Amino acid sequence: MSNTLTVSAPGRICLFGEHQDYLGLPVIAAAISLRLRITGTPREDRKIHIDLPDIDQNESFYLQPEIPYENERDYYKSVLNAWHRKGASLKSGFDLSLTSSIPINAGTSSSSALVVAWSYFLAQFAPQGTPLLDLADLAYKAEVEEFGEPGGRMDQTSITFGNVIYLESQPAPYVETLPPISGTFVLGDSQQAKDTLGVLKHVKYGMLDAIKKIKASDPSFSLHTYSAAQAEQYKSLLTSDEYTLLKGNLSDRDILREAKRLLQSSDPDPVTFGELLNAHQFNLREAKRISTPKINRMIDYALEAGALGAKINGSGGGGCMFAYAPEKPEVVAEAIERAGGKSYIITIDEGVRLENN
Repeated sequence: MSNTLTVSAPGRICLFGEHQDYLGLPVIAAAISLRLRITGTPREDRKIHIDLPDIDQNESFYLQPEIPYENERDYYKSVLNAWHRKGASLKSGFDLSLTSSIPINAGTSSSSALVVAWSYFLAQFAPQGTPLLDLADLAYKAEVEEFGEPGGRMDQTSITFGNVIYLESQPAPYVETLPPISGTFVLGDSQQAKDTLGVLKHVKYGMLDAIKKIKASDPSFSLHTYSAAQAEQYKSLLTSDEYTLLKGNLSDRDILREAKRLLQSSDPDPVTFGELLNAHQFNLREAKRISTPKINRMIDYALEAGALGAKINGSGGGGCMFAYAPEKPEVVAEAIERAGGKSYIITIDEGVRLENN
C-alpha cells in the first residue's frame, strides 16, 4: 500500500420514499457524481490533523480509547470511537486533507459522505475486510446513533453501495441493487438552509401520532399492507393534517412500488420515470408540505425547460431539488439558475471507493 491513500464518497439523492424510512417503509436512492475526497498520510505519532482547504480551516486531536467530543456532530471522532468499539485500533495518526463538491446542508448528504469516506479510509487499515453492509452500519452508528439524531439509514447505505439501491431498514437492513435509469439529472441548490428539525416535527411526529391513534382503534393496521383506499375509514380518528399525511404516505409507498417495478423492467420508460417523480413531488408539496416557494419555482422552471420529472431532495424546508433531464440538461440547468438556484449537472455514480494517487 502506498504511503498516501485517497478515498472518495458520493453525495446522494432520494428518488422515491422521501420521508418514509423512519416509518419503516422502503426507499430508493441513488449515489451522484458530486464527491467528497479524503487524502491521508500516516504520521509517526498519534495525532490526527485534518486540513479543510475548501473552508480554510483545520482541526487536530490525538487518538485515545474514547475520544471526547468538543463540537456538535464531531464526526471525525465519532467514527474513530465506533471503530474502537468494534475492537479496531490504530497504531498511529494521520495527516488528512478533505475536499468536496457536495453542497453543504442542502439535502445531498454531505455529512454522510464524510462519515462513510472516513470509515472506509480507516477500514483500509483493518486486519480483515469490512463488508459493505457492516461499513454502512458503522457509519450510521457514528453519525446518527452517537449523537441522538433522528435520521434513518438511507444516506449511509446509499453512499456506501453506490448506484441505485432499494433499501428496507426494518426489521433488519436489506439492500437490493437496482439497474440505474439512463440519462442525466440536474441538481438545483436553492441556497436556503434546510430545516430538518422543523420539518420532522410536522412530518415524522405528526405521522407517528396518527399511527398511534389508528392502532388504538385497529391494532392490525400497517403502513405496509393497508391500501390507500382504506385511509378513509380512519378519517374520524385523525386531525385534518394527520389524515392528509396518512393519505400522502400511502400514496408515496405505492409510487415507490411502481418505480421499483419500472426500474427492474427490461427497458424502463424515461417518461414514466419522470411522471413518478412528479407524483412523488406532488405529495411532498401538498401532503407533507416540505417544499418551499423557491424550490417549487425551480421545479416549475426545470419542467418547462424539458425535464421529464423533478422533486425536492432531502428533509426539506430548503436545500436542493433535482430534475431528471436525459435530454438537454444544460437547458434545464440554465432554467434552474434563472429561478435563483445553483445548478449541477450530475449522473448516477459509484459508491465509496479507493482513488489512484
